[in-house]
Amino acid sequence: MIGIVGIIMIFVMVFGGYLAAGGKMGIIMKSLPYEFTMIGGAAVGAFVISNDLAAIKHTIKDLGKVFKGPKWKPDDYRDLLCLLFELVRLARQNPVGLEEHIEGPDSSAIFQRYPRISADREAVDLICDTLRSASMNYDDPHQVEEVLEKRMDANLHHAMHSSHALQTVADGLPALGIVAAVLGVIKTMGSIDQPPEILGKLIGGALVGTFLGVFLAYGLVGPFAAKVKTVVEEDGHFYQLIREVLVANLHNHSMNLCIEVGRQNTPSHYRPSFNDLEEALKATKDAA
Repeated sequence: MIGIVGIIMIFVMVFGGYLAAGGKMGIIMKSLPYEFTMIGGAAVGAFVISNDLAAIKHTIKDLGKVFKGPKWKPDDYRDLLCLLFELVRLARQNPVGLEEHIEGPDSSAIFQRYPRISADREAVDLICDTLRSASMNYDDPHQVEEVLEKRMDANLHHAMHSSHALQTVADGLPALGIVAAVLGVIKTMGSIDQPPEILGKLIGGALVGTFLGVFLAYGLVGPFAAKVKTVVEEDGHFYQLIREVLVANLHNHSMNLCIEVGRQNTPSHYRPSFNDLEEALKATKDAA
């Protein structure tokens, strides 16, 4: 919703200010379809050239993040801490019993209690792979932390591709606007024998290309790229929390301390309060 509000504000402020200053929309509306075809078409073409099909689909899908915001909500962070508490407790009390949950998370009663987390393959794989490594005596905390760090860096790099692709388009749009403007000037020079009122309209139409390229770059595509980047970074905290809790477990800290490490490393605007988390963990213990 906030993204839609921002877009409306951009159009109202830019074109409202233009009209308030005495500008006329006629020449813009007349030139806009042709200028947009040249600039927008060239931008899309350049985007297709510089990305493969999977990256194109990924970027189109990620455009929804501008309006939806981060995938993970405060309740999801609390549920993740509860899920990790259950798994860590089971790993310490019954390591053999843990195996059925990490080898078959789709049928695990523990994972099924947290459907939003279970539906995210990366989160489930991260949890299961780390716990499986610990069960194989691959339990050097520093080594495991390094492996997890590299894995999450690789995932973050992949997730950031949409933002980088959009930013590349935004960087190129002003230059494409100049290309369209130059073509408009060429057209104008071909009509140099026309009276000034006609030449004025032709020059104004040519300048619409420059305006449109800059407007799209800094008013829409650039902010879209920045928003996608912010959302990806926000969602990355969810997976970092998994790393913090499971590494703390490998250091043989108490279960409550492991969960508190995760809670403290949760971003402040998503972090559950100590009392709320205690109540959730108590309900988890009672359910078990």
